[in-house]
Amino acid sequence: MRHLEFLDHPGPIPFAHRGGRGSWPENSWPAFENAVGLGYRYLETDVRATSDGVVLLLHDETLDRVTDSTGPISSLTCREAAGIRLRSPGNAHEPGTEADQEIPRLDQLLDRWPDIRLNIDIKEPGAVAPTVDVIRRANAVSRVCVTSFRDATIRQVRSLLGENLCVGGGTRTVGSLRLQSLLPAAAQRGRLRGRADVVQVPTAFRGVPVCDARFVRCATRLGVPVHAWTINDTDEMERLLDLGVQGLITDYPEILKAHLVSRGQWWGSN
Repeated sequence: MRHLEFLDHPGPIPFAHRGGRGSWPENSWPAFENAVGLGYRYLETDVRATSDGVVLLLHDETLDRVTDSTGPISSLTCREAAGIRLRSPGNAHEPGTEADQEIPRLDQLLDRWPDIRLNIDIKEPGAVAPTVDVIRRANAVSRVCVTSFRDATIRQVRSLLGENLCVGGGTRTVGSLRLQSLLPAAAQRGRLRGRADVVQVPTAFRGVPVCDARFVRCATRLGVPVHAWTINDTDEMERLLDLGVQGLITDYPEILKAHLVSRGQWWGSN
């Protein structure tokens, strides 16, 4: 089994989901600064590309929910996107507040904290090539994990960036693992290596359990760590950690840090 620097952590990996919730917008500088200030070494973010191939940190296809603008980000140039300001969901945009932030670029985030590791969820096929270019230019292959719901996206990125890149499993890979986990242990002979170095999953999908004891045991037998999202409740954190989940992705980095500290499993930078 090859060694991947991204997964090299002494205990369960804590991720700040889109930087974390607070009085700031998701995927914004204040969100990431708060998480890094808490000692987080792992940040989770989403990427989409402008019409001229600049990679921005944005979850939704459209700007409507989290900015003072509307429409798809893919229809704008980087220069046009630079004039848009983030806002917290449900809050009025007020110039001069923490929400008065431009949408960060992926290259800026990689450059700002060279020791921070990023979990990058590519949200659309058009963002693949420019994201690969940013990772290459930043010499950041070893400190990122690329994920996507689309297995084809993951295969494409792996082919472009090589075997030293950590990749998460797409929907089909996760579904295959879930089906295997329902079989007797002796029948769980599938191989995920090459398709996924880690699986990042919800506890349930549309009411159907995903990340349960059988799933974690099956993944462990196949040598694939399990990360769970988006975990905001301390009882759920405790349950998943006791199952052997090796990473938790949370909207509330303060709560997850406090819980890991209480278990003696916090290995952040402070």
